[in-house]
Amino acid sequence: MTHQLRSRSRRGRRVLGLMAAGVLLVGVLPGTASAAESDPRVGLGGGWLDAESAISNLKQLAHRDKPAGFVDPTNPGNFGYVASDLAFGGKYTFLGNYNGFNIVDISNPADPKVATSVVCPGGQGDLSVHGNLLFMSVEESRARVDCGSDPNIGTRFQGIRVFDISDVMNPKQVAAVQLCRGSHTHSLVTDPKDASNVYVYVSGTAGVRPAETMAGCNNNPADGEDPSRWRIDVIKVPVAAPEKAAVVNQPRLFTDPKTGRIDGLQNGPLAPKHPSGQDWRPTPNTNACHDITAFPAIGLAAGACQGNGILIDISNPANPVRIDEVSDPNFAYWHSATFNNDGTKVVFTDEWGGGSAAHCLATEQPQWGANAIFDIVDRKMTFASYYKLPAPQSTQENCVAHNGSLIPVPGRDIMMQAWYQGGISVFDFTDSAHPREIAFFDRGPVDASKLVLGGYWSAYWYNGNLVGNEIARGLDVFALAPSAHLSKAEIDAASQVKFSQFNTQSQPKITWAPSFALARAYYDQLVRADAIRQPQKLQVDQSLRSAERLAAHGQRIAARALLRATALQLRDPQHQKLKQAMLDLAQSL
Repeated sequence: MTHQLRSRSRRGRRVLGLMAAGVLLVGVLPGTASAAESDPRVGLGGGWLDAESAISNLKQLAHRDKPAGFVDPTNPGNFGYVASDLAFGGKYTFLGNYNGFNIVDISNPADPKVATSVVCPGGQGDLSVHGNLLFMSVEESRARVDCGSDPNIGTRFQGIRVFDISDVMNPKQVAAVQLCRGSHTHSLVTDPKDASNVYVYVSGTAGVRPAETMAGCNNNPADGEDPSRWRIDVIKVPVAAPEKAAVVNQPRLFTDPKTGRIDGLQNGPLAPKHPSGQDWRPTPNTNACHDITAFPAIGLAAGACQGNGILIDISNPANPVRIDEVSDPNFAYWHSATFNNDGTKVVFTDEWGGGSAAHCLATEQPQWGANAIFDIVDRKMTFASYYKLPAPQSTQENCVAHNGSLIPVPGRDIMMQAWYQGGISVFDFTDSAHPREIAFFDRGPVDASKLVLGGYWSAYWYNGNLVGNEIARGLDVFALAPSAHLSKAEIDAASQVKFSQFNTQSQPKITWAPSFALARAYYDQLVRADAIRQPQKLQVDQSLRSAERLAAHGQRIAARALLRATALQLRDPQHQKLKQAMLDLAQSL
């Protein structure tokens, strides 16, 4: 049964009120009457720390306000203290912030505890972790090499900081690589053949620095001498000697192969006005990538590059090569990308309005500020569909597609995603042409009377929990709840996937160890799809139950025999994942 709750939260207490019964709206687009009338996210009361909230098919485990020094209580939306991206390592989550970063112990997800805080101003503060190294993006001219807070003294810094976090309680900066456009975002890329080095792909979107602050920087046009635009930076970092980190390549990923022009992708005129009369006229312009997601296990990366989405061959991490590109007249700003686990799909997000505008209104077209889902066939991308948050938001809420990650449910493509003040949406894109929402969480606006910057910057899965970094309010931790869309076994199988470290823009290949939860998850999916019929349906169910009891009582030989005998009777091609899961489970007992 779909479970929807709406509540008003107060500091130190939470009162939950059950909303009208009904089925969760799935795949409903903004602007439809059914969404406006039935979705509990519509019309939530506002407030910085006491807004109303709505939740469906999730359980909120914890919330922690932003620590002192990382928030302006007089202006919660102050851009100097924006909470930004997340990274994970061991029992810690690393919370980026425009004023530095926080390290939070989430070993008990119901009781997160701040381990340490590092004030280091400079925005954007995106973070990644590799072993004992923490990488941080810096793009603002106020930043100093030494992390000092007074922008009027010290050496300016825009680029990538590297910290040694072998002592998590005392991070130490060990390298600072200066870059001509700073670092808006970055992605770690590993080489499966070389564990001694890690590469950092840097996307700089700030204005080009004057040469007096960094030699060699220039604002030359595309046909001028070595312009500092129309490229990314590739930094090579020796893991054992991070102080030697240095730029080793500046590939021109936007070059037209026919003409050789380095500005060979979208640089077109203002888009035509929409027939509806609505203001939708982005100017395509690709002179940098906003974000790149690397998937080293398949040798590919996906770049969300302002006016284009691109597919990149990273088989040689130091020398990435563009192999495909797409554009879309409905996309204003290609922002980020996520592959599915087998690399046959990629989801691009459109940060229309830069994240500070209210772009989830009922009056807007559902393909604006949305996701675009592409199938990947023979290393080429083909458009499949759009997905946008299905609940319209108010004019007091900045809302548009932003950062998310896969949830490792076996046999399905499921993603959780931040939508700023649109909250968190969990959606299934297994059928890439028909994505649908299966869970959500949302709060009302930070201020009910005006738009104040807030909402989720990032929402990621890590080792069984859903973690969100809220720009104005702080950290939230959730767990999935069983529903008609997701069974307990599917959640258990996903929760068995454990990473020692996780950076969303450095996507790992997910594997599942044999388990009863894994076999049961595939069984539940067949039942949901009505793809297994009686008497086989009952036989498999009873065999799984009996084998689990036998194994629990030490009767492994009998459990193995039962699993094998049942699996070998599964001859329908649709049943092959379940069959293999049962055979692998039998082998593992």
